[in-house]
Amino acid sequence: MVIQTLEKLHRIDLLVNCAAVNLPYRAVTDVSLDDWNWIIGVNLTGIFLCCKGVVPHMKQQHFGKIINFSSIGGLSGAPGRAPYRATKAAIINFSECLAAEVKEFGIDVNTICPCVVETDMLRETKQTVAIPNVPMPPEEMAAVAVFLASNEGRGITGTTINVFGQGNPLFYLPKK
Repeated sequence: MVIQTLEKLHRIDLLVNCAAVNLPYRAVTDVSLDDWNWIIGVNLTGIFLCCKGVVPHMKQQHFGKIINFSSIGGLSGAPGRAPYRATKAAIINFSECLAAEVKEFGIDVNTICPCVVETDMLRETKQTVAIPNVPMPPEEMAAVAVFLASNEGRGITGTTINVFGQGNPLFYLPKK
């Protein structure tokens, strides 16, 4: 991916890591090692490999922006969600570590934590988990990424931005 991008564009200014997989609700004792490794591979190792591939080039050009998507799930635990939420928490910490390592090279690294976004994964998750939040359209998440990637987002680095919209847990109302 990195080699093909450099051959075509001659530089890499932006990397957005926005891929994730999840399992249906499953207790830790019922998660197979294969499922655990699959989720870690896609959600965390994929980000690591992409960052590892582009950072040397961004260092050479003394500029770059890396945006990693995590989740509200990376901020707290929940039953039946251990593999997914563990990877999302790790993305936040990984991004902070990477930001500290590359800041001197003019590379900004940030994390976006969406709440509930209208995606295929959300539709699949709703089949097994009650989700009370009002989903956001994907365009709202994209707008935050575009801001971080723009000149207006310069200087923001090592930060996690929570983008919860109407699904913000602060807005949950008690049942009557």
